[in-house]
Amino acid sequence: MTRVAVGCSDYPALEARIAAYAAGGEVRFPTRFKPKRANELVGGKLHFIVRHRLVARVQILRFDDRSDGRVDIVCAADLERVYPQPKRAHQGWRYLTDADAPKGLSYGSGVGELPPELYRDLAELSLI
Repeated sequence: MTRVAVGCSDYPALEARIAAYAAGGEVRFPTRFKPKRANELVGGKLHFIVRHRLVARVQILRFDDRSDGRVDIVCAADLERVYPQPKRAHQGWRYLTDADAPKGLSYGSGVGELPPELYRDLAELSLI
């Protein structure tokens, strides 16, 4: 599933936001409607779009109903960087197939430790 990280200008801003809202190793994202494919999504990933690119993901743990009629998408607070992949912004959330999902960064390769600006520039040049 994909979701736009509104107000986040880059990966560090998204990382700071997730850390600020995390409680007990979980972070909640409120939404108006429960996805029709919610049962399929549990255990899957919620990917974030920043500046028209998928940049990170978290694992979906469950969906909790709220007293105000909305639904919380409850995710693990462990944010995982992925290889940036172009993705148009949208409202709400959208489904993402496994084949279209970006790969996670391999931290053993050193690519995950690159500063976000350098990583973006190298990716735009198709060097990584």
